[in-house]
Amino acid sequence: MKTGIAVIGGVGFRPDGRPCDVETPFGRVSALRTSIGDSDVLFIPRHGECHLPPHKIDYRALVCAARTEGASRVISINTVGTMSYHEMGCLFIPVDFVEFTWGRKNTFFEERAVHVEMTKPYCPEIANHLRSAIRSQAIEPHEGVYVCAQGPHLESPAQIRMMRPFGDVVGMTGYPEVVLARELGLCYASLCLVTNPACGMSDQAFQAEDVLGGMGRFQETIWQVLAETLASLPLTRSCSCFAALDRARF
Repeated sequence: MKTGIAVIGGVGFRPDGRPCDVETPFGRVSALRTSIGDSDVLFIPRHGECHLPPHKIDYRALVCAARTEGASRVISINTVGTMSYHEMGCLFIPVDFVEFTWGRKNTFFEERAVHVEMTKPYCPEIANHLRSAIRSQAIEPHEGVYVCAQGPHLESPAQIRMMRPFGDVVGMTGYPEVVLARELGLCYASLCLVTNPACGMSDQAFQAEDVLGGMGRFQETIWQVLAETLASLPLTRSCSCFAALDRARF
């Protein structure tokens, strides 16, 4: 890869490109070599060919595939429900996260204690460029805390009431990608599309097809934001994400 960029995409977000398989210690990952704007990227479909549910995805394989193919930066595309009355279709940039998951492999270091520092879990450099790119589309970006739920069922109204004090949007796929990327010294940021009110936040029941519909309506905007973001990122990283392991080991 020339640009060192990988994009991990979810439901309803998949470009055309040249298929490639990436071998990792955690299994083979099917990816695409493609272009977004003038930038060459490795696109990794998060759910794979069989559309695995969130709790069955091997996130270690996805992040490791990005690193194996030479990426130093990863941008994740996520769909989320709002717990803060955002408008449908707005773009949200997480600056922190809370997770309510279990059983997911969330570290590359199974045999020794490694404690990566997470004061700024999402790369501030990529986030700044995402904000500028969103504003260039005459859209004001939103930001806040991403809450990751286990799934695959949608949350109940009571669960959303429990989660609302912890964050602004809820999804099922943002964790443990963010932590695994930090463990490999990768810059990681997320661009979230709000597709629905969280359960109990609206009188209308959410349907799975709402995600596909939302992604279909706003996909072109997301492509434009990505293209501008990738074009504006400097070749040399100015953040400290790459040094995450320097003081993480005992």
